[in-house]
Amino acid sequence: MKRILFLTALLGAPAHAHDYATGALAIAHPYAIETVGNAPVGGGYMTISNTGPTDDRLIAVEVAPDLAGLVQLHEMSMDNGVMRMGLLEGGVPVPAGETVTLEPGGQHVMFMQLRTGLAAGTEIPATLVFEKAGPVDVVFKVEPRGGEDGHSGH
Repeated sequence: MKRILFLTALLGAPAHAHDYATGALAIAHPYAIETVGNAPVGGGYMTISNTGPTDDRLIAVEVAPDLAGLVQLHEMSMDNGVMRMGLLEGGVPVPAGETVTLEPGGQHVMFMQLRTGLAAGTEIPATLVFEKAGPVDVVFKVEPRGGEDGHSGH
């Protein structure tokens, strides 16, 4: 048993079940937080790392129309002490050699016109569309509310 634990520590833990990559881009842990009741909107979050020499940009997120009528990239910001949310014109820049985090209270995916609320334990199949890297199929796992900032410990 000790050998197995040592080898796991030496070689690294198995890759996270829902991390994705395309070219120089790595997408880590796409998730959404369960909505309250049948709320018509929900947020999606992830981390995108660009290990390449060229900037890229997340320009769209696509889901089946029977899940959400509209999906947009949004950001939250403070304006004279008031939190505001708005559309990110042009998408989310992912500069070369940097990591961008889409998170509650910052840049995020906005699932709008939801047909039903997002329930913990369910999944949202989606396609991330990058300006240069192109489309990447991912799955947003819906996590329960809780923990600091609503993210349940990842």
